[in-house]
Amino acid sequence: MARLIPMEDFFKNPEKTSVQISPNGEYLSWMEPWESRMNVHVKNMKTGEIKRLTSATKRSIYWYIWASDERLVYIMDKGGDENTRLYGVDLDGSNLIDFTPFEKVKCDIVDDLEDDPKHIIFQMNKRNPEIFDIYRLNIVSGEMTEIAENPGNISSWITDHDGKLRLATTTDGVNTGILYRETEESEWKEIASYNFKESSAPLFFTFDNKSIYVSSNMGRDKSAIFEYDLSTGKEGKLIFEHPEVDVHYLMHSKKRKVITGAYYVTDKRHFHFFDDIREKIQNFMDEKFPEYENGVTSFNKDETKCVFYSGSDRTYGTYYYLDLITWEITKLFDLAPWLKEEEMSEMKPIEYTSRDGLKIHGYLTLPIGIEHKNLPIIINPHGGPWARDQWGFNPEIQFLANRGYAVLQMNFRGSTGYGRKFLELSYKQWGLTMQEDITDAVNWAIEKGIADPKKVAIYGGSYGGYATLMGIVKDPDLYAAAVDYVGVSNMFTFMKTIPPYWNQMREMLYEMAGDPVKDKELFEATSPALNADKIKTPLFVVQGANDPRVNINESDQMVDALKKRGVEVEYMVKDNEGHGFYNEENKFDFYRAMEKFLKKHIG
Repeated sequence: MARLIPMEDFFKNPEKTSVQISPNGEYLSWMEPWESRMNVHVKNMKTGEIKRLTSATKRSIYWYIWASDERLVYIMDKGGDENTRLYGVDLDGSNLIDFTPFEKVKCDIVDDLEDDPKHIIFQMNKRNPEIFDIYRLNIVSGEMTEIAENPGNISSWITDHDGKLRLATTTDGVNTGILYRETEESEWKEIASYNFKESSAPLFFTFDNKSIYVSSNMGRDKSAIFEYDLSTGKEGKLIFEHPEVDVHYLMHSKKRKVITGAYYVTDKRHFHFFDDIREKIQNFMDEKFPEYENGVTSFNKDETKCVFYSGSDRTYGTYYYLDLITWEITKLFDLAPWLKEEEMSEMKPIEYTSRDGLKIHGYLTLPIGIEHKNLPIIINPHGGPWARDQWGFNPEIQFLANRGYAVLQMNFRGSTGYGRKFLELSYKQWGLTMQEDITDAVNWAIEKGIADPKKVAIYGGSYGGYATLMGIVKDPDLYAAAVDYVGVSNMFTFMKTIPPYWNQMREMLYEMAGDPVKDKELFEATSPALNADKIKTPLFVVQGANDPRVNINESDQMVDALKKRGVEVEYMVKDNEGHGFYNEENKFDFYRAMEKFLKKHIG
């Protein structure tokens, strides 16, 4: 048997993470715990002096950027409500400003304006909670100026390489469009319109600011990268495609003004390069660390220095500093040095065939030190549902494997990256064929002799929580235990309580998941809380009280329905959390209770 690693070792805050290099290359920044919350720190590369810039104690900082060589901007919310505020702080920790001290307002950075050290462009929904207007923010004084008011149909805004707002995407709920203007003083013109099933998603402008690059599935199943002519609203030159998966990501050099490569995900992440310089950097990292996934996380402005991350399925990973003049590597930080790679389990790509002949990809993680036969198994459907699982380190998976469980993840139909047809097969299939793909994964593991059919548990968050609940509704004899983490339980109430800024997408959501009026019978059949009479599996429900996506009422009504029937159900609510637990002590409480619950029911 493998050594039993303390639960806290998997879920405590990383030693350091989110490492970036300043634009001038003279400082390194990162987030590390202070008062058990992740706060921003900087290090002077010449003197070695380290300074903590932020003092968050109630909630960890979500993210930060270098807005200039002298000033950083960071993002936080309150208690998991996802109403993110923008803050700024100087390199010496002074001039701390809450730029957006507004209640129930969500803010996001649109452009860091790399060549303008005093400003950034951001969006917020202060005027109307359903839509986002665009502002230019002076990061020194806090003064903001509205650049564009959202007429009501704009879903995203895009600047050119000079920081000018010249592109926007629109939606009427079902159809999407692209708006373009030649200058910020010009009138907006719609140059293209698509049904939501099709997409030419803008990535960024070409370096002459006259065209754009898009990821498009127009007239094809798999999305590919194209140049896009803004004068005609048509795709032009094909940049890169892959026969098996969608391609959404295009890399570029701001300094040299060239596109450098694309990357895509099959079983693992892969690169395709157009640029010898960037390919040389990647090959250098891969030769030094051949068993790991390596990727640059941050360049300085003149691209003579960079920070890169190296990790795998068995390690949280390491940050390195690379001097691109001397090609010298300096190790910076291990994210979790207390976790030993040799004690972690491999995440192996697998595939199986669904009952209706669909090829489903997934990942199987098996505990080390014991025979891989008739194991207790955790079925772990991902959230989204229009997302996907990927190969890499996952503390939940490693924790469960260390406790002796096999863990099976599957990219059921509707998971992203596998093309348009695979996605559309999920439309209005919550709890139906999407659920059957999960059941088929269980049966595959049993038939392979991996899983003990009497010791199968299902656990998931968000849509994965919904799939957990539907699993024990549809197949109550298949699962011996279930853990629902911030999952939807009632399709009717879920649709009523989505965040206001999702309202633009409501009609599209109705097309993809179902309409509460037109699909009333479907919702009645696929809402776990309305089918609680079919549940007999012991259940553990976990919820954040401030969750804006899956309202606490989703969990309340599920628990109430089961308690009335006398079905065993445990319930954990954290008042200072949202859609998933963020604070360290809450994660400890959850996984401690989860471990106890699973041990009780599947050993």
